[in-house]
Amino acid sequence: MDISSLIDSLHPLEIKVLTAFGTNPSGLVLDTDQLAKATNLEASQLSMAIEWLIAKSLLAVDKETITPVVSLTPVGERYHGKEAPIEEVLAAARSAAGTGGRLTIQDLQSQEGLDPSDVSKAVGRLKKEGALLIVQGGCIESTGRPSPTADRLRTLLQQVHEGPRELESFAEPDRQIIQEYAVRRGNAKEPFRVDDRVARSFRVAPAGLAAAEHLVQHDVAAEEVSQLSPEMLKDGSWRAKRFRKYTISLRAPRISTGKRHPYREFLDTVKSKLVSMGFREMRGALVETEFWNMDALFMPQFHPARDIHDVYFVKHPTCATHVAEPFLSRVAQAHRDGGNTGSMGWRYAFDVERAKRLVLRSQGTAVSARTLASGPATPAKYFSIARCFRYDQVDATHATDFFQVEGIVLGDDINFRTLLGLLNLFAREVAQAKDVKFLPAYFPFTEPSVELHVRHPRLGWMELGGAGLFRPEVTLPLGVKVPVIAWGLGLDRMAMVALGIHDIRELFTNNLDMIRTTRGVF
Repeated sequence: MDISSLIDSLHPLEIKVLTAFGTNPSGLVLDTDQLAKATNLEASQLSMAIEWLIAKSLLAVDKETITPVVSLTPVGERYHGKEAPIEEVLAAARSAAGTGGRLTIQDLQSQEGLDPSDVSKAVGRLKKEGALLIVQGGCIESTGRPSPTADRLRTLLQQVHEGPRELESFAEPDRQIIQEYAVRRGNAKEPFRVDDRVARSFRVAPAGLAAAEHLVQHDVAAEEVSQLSPEMLKDGSWRAKRFRKYTISLRAPRISTGKRHPYREFLDTVKSKLVSMGFREMRGALVETEFWNMDALFMPQFHPARDIHDVYFVKHPTCATHVAEPFLSRVAQAHRDGGNTGSMGWRYAFDVERAKRLVLRSQGTAVSARTLASGPATPAKYFSIARCFRYDQVDATHATDFFQVEGIVLGDDINFRTLLGLLNLFAREVAQAKDVKFLPAYFPFTEPSVELHVRHPRLGWMELGGAGLFRPEVTLPLGVKVPVIAWGLGLDRMAMVALGIHDIRELFTNNLDMIRTTRGVF
């Protein structure tokens, strides 16, 4: 590149920095302070211009010096204004010794403004220095000896409060105290901060020197103008101006228009498709009783899915005041001996109080149970896009909260073949899956039961959820006497297949680039 082309490619900030080298009589090496004084640029502008010139091989780093500098954190300012924990602990121990009282670590930890970890650290240091003793009963006694750490810490707080100082300006014992009480990873509540102050000097490269000399000789540092104004044409001042050049071959910046989140768009489309197929929407609360979440679905109260490791329990209030009748009595009877369902039930003493416990809804089928108990139309089709919560290990295909598309179809002519047809339709139309298969499964509330699996292009075969025909032990206690098919499919996993996403966590990402570039589904 010739010198004219090189000059034309320079930014005004780069020109100011190179001109500083061309006009400085001290030589070809300048440090950051000298450049700032010569260019009158702000620190951020100067740093940016220097990095550009280094990238263009016009400047190079001549020398770099790293100096640790000590300053006070907000915690240190607070300690300077009152007392550090080690001083407070020592003063409390001496005061207790003077009055003959007893002082325990629990007493110190209960004092306002003292953190338990600060108390433990202070007591350990004072005990090591012989200023404190731990006597019988876990009590703390003062020995009357001074604490070198407490005394030096007070002096250091005063010195650094006057202004940041280089770490090397302190004596070695003081440096050790500063390092011990300095902020570091995992312990941010410390009085001192040690930061590295980087001082660099820069050497102009041969190409940069030629450019600098050209800039000085031709006074190219004149103000750069981006637009030609009528005033410039009238007074002829445009002749002395330097006009910014434009490169029309550069790509225009990408303009990102507003759009819905891909997963939000997917959920809306699923709902629209189901409504267009004649399904009615069901709705339910996120917080449910164990009765509607499990008992009404003929899940025995000793089922492992009711363990705290699988279901989230509500802390306050823990239970509902009541469960609607006659459903509570009918379901309890079905669990005990089958009631009028023709079943033998689970043969255990049903706990009514346990049925009132509140949990976060763990399956969308709870919404279906409430719908069946509400006297639904027959024949009819219902669906729900339900948010569910389960304690699970988060990975590429599992999350602790997720969406399920829950559905039921009631009618005298409903059978298992109807269910398989609907599942196949959902897998191909909603999840956009190419390969689908069914596997036999077991659920306490359906018989027969089936699992729907689809092939993810990268993760392989993946379960979408379960389905089946509701057992009489579910439908009859809720007042439904016709066959009911039901399914609960993981919408998050269906979206992974449809959107081409390989990690379930990406469905809820704040990565704008991924959100903007993810293709639409339908």
